[in-house]
Formats: sequence, C-alpha cells, structure tokens
Amino acid sequence: MTIDPYVLRLTRLRAVVADAGLDAVLISQPENRTYLSGFTGSAGWLLVLADAALFATDFRYYEQVGLECPDFELVKLPAGLQEALPGLVERIGGRKLGFEADHATFAEVEEWRTGLTACEWVPTKGLTRDLRAVKDGAEVTLIRAAVKIADEALAAALAEVRPGMRERDLSWLIESYMHARGADGPAFETIVACGPNGARPHARVSDAPLTLGEPIVIDMGARLGGYCSDLTRTVCLGQPADPGRFWEIYNTVLRAQIAAQSAVRPGMGGLQIDGIARDAITEAGYGEQFGHGLGHGVGLAVHEEPRLARTNATEALVPGHVVTVEPGIYLPGWGGVRIEDIILVTDDGAEVLTTAPKDPIISIS
Repeated sequence: MTIDPYVLRLTRLRAVVADAGLDAVLISQPENRTYLSGFTGSAGWLLVLADAALFATDFRYYEQVGLECPDFELVKLPAGLQEALPGLVERIGGRKLGFEADHATFAEVEEWRTGLTACEWVPTKGLTRDLRAVKDGAEVTLIRAAVKIADEALAAALAEVRPGMRERDLSWLIESYMHARGADGPAFETIVACGPNGARPHARVSDAPLTLGEPIVIDMGARLGGYCSDLTRTVCLGQPADPGRFWEIYNTVLRAQIAAQSAVRPGMGGLQIDGIARDAITEAGYGEQFGHGLGHGVGLAVHEEPRLARTNATEALVPGHVVTVEPGIYLPGWGGVRIEDIILVTDDGAEVLTTAPKDPIISIS
C-alpha cells in the first residue's frame, strides 16, 4: 500500500516539534507550506500539532485548500490571521507555540503575541528545512523531469543561436522552449552573460550582443510541479578569440567540477567536496577568482539545504540529498566560466542527473 507522502511529512514534523518541547508550530514559509500540505497557492498558514493540522487562509483559497490539502482542516480567515489566532490557540489548548524565525518578521510576531499573553512564542529555525533536504521518491521524479526539460531546452536554443543575437534573445529562446516542453516556468531568472558580462556570477540579461569567440555563461533551470532544476554551461560561438586563455580557464573549471562530482557520496561533507574543487582551481592560480560556494541543494527552492561550501563544516551528505556542483572562474574585463550539474546522492554513491553536453564550442555555419 502506498502511503501519502504528505502524511509521512506531517508525521516527521510532529516528531521534530515534540522533540523541541513545543505544543504546536505555525508554518509561514511558502516552500515549507507547500512541502507539508501540497498547497500551490500564495497565501496561508499551517498550524501543526500532535493530533491536528489546520490550514488558515482567506476567501481566495478556500476551494483550493479543499482540493489540494485533504490532510488539513480548513480555517477560514475573513479578516486575517491575527483576528483568528486567539480562538485557534484556545481550541488547541497549546501554550508553547513555535514560529519560523527565519521567515516571520518581527512585526508579524509582535502582532501574533497580541491577545495571547498567556502563550510562549518560541523562535525555531530549520524544523521543516532539514526535512526538505532529503528528497522522497515523488520529489526525485519531479526534479528528474525538470532537469530533462532544462537539458532539452538548452540544446534546442543553442541549435538556433547566432552571433548578433542579444543576451535577452537567447534567454527568451531558452524559456520559451522550457514552456513548450511542459515546464511551469523558469526556476529563476535565466542568466545569459557574454564576454565581460560573464565575470559577474549573477549577471542580468541585457541587450548586449552575442559575439563570435567570446565565452557565454548560461545559467538556467525549469520549474515543474513546484520543483526546480539548475543548469550552467559556458559556450563559445565558433572558436575562442583568445584560445590560450579560454581553454586554460575552461579546462581548469571542468577538471575541478569532475573531481568534485566524483567525491559526492553519503558521508562526505560539504566542506570537503567544496575543497576538492577549490584546491584544483587554486593550484591553477585562480583561487581568488572562485568566490562563491561550490553548490547547494535543489528542490522546491532553487537554493536550499545542504550546502557544498566553506561555511558548511559539519553536515554530511545522506541518500536523498540533491545538490549542484558548480565551480567557476571569473575575470573582470574578460568574462567567466561556470559548469554546473545536478547530482542525486544514492545509498552507495551518486547519480548525475544532468545530461547536457560539456563541449563548449558551438559551430557557426
């Protein structure tokens, strides 16, 4: 018999809430709300306690909650959460209530406390975030499909790219193909950065033309069923204008990426894996030009736990983690190179989900 994944997620959250000594927890963070309930709308709060799960929202979503969230009892909010909270708290009998301190604002918490002076509001961090880091089978299936859409969209767009097109033209081609292949939309704002623009890791697309021989950094992803993919490739239209520099930097990044990916497996730490790529780039003389972390988790958000970074000295990978590996080198005035795949940590190793080719040269006829 198949068990509803949302029932399992609620069960796990309840165990965490009990371990924290809380009577209930108020979930306000959008991705956490979706993860626990299946809700795809944009407004609402979950109140989860040992023997009940309540979904509070306004008139716009009453019917949607009923359709998408059968494990939750709908609480109608005709005038907002603040007015309903005293009655909800009295009903559940809880006196120690957790809230998501890494999402709720100070002003919101102060409002919630109004009229509930007998309750203790306890800030929590990571209760649901840590659960979300380990993907179940249904989540992996959606991520695989989102990865496939992005891979196919990039291939289709690169088949049409020509010198003189603008960065935003290629971005639009990519996003159009993702929509045509069934994506809900892009997972984030697509990056297409040609030449010196590629020296900015989070460049915004512009009207700059795509020129022959210049490196073009493309960072893109599809969103499907709420789940994200994340893909980066660096390409060159025709042969590089500065072949010595281009191939030195490209091959350095590629070696670092392959070495780091080969180390992904259960028990390895984010700091260790980041160090493998960072050491390879540093030994080539470009350590100062690799300023971001190596990778991050991907799921309902494009950036989530776990982190493959210098700042993650304790967390070890476990089966079900889905992470990116994306080293890069960025040289102001010249451009950048970044290569990124998505990897699933398995029971005995890892599986690279991304299949997009890594040959950077795009032939121009």
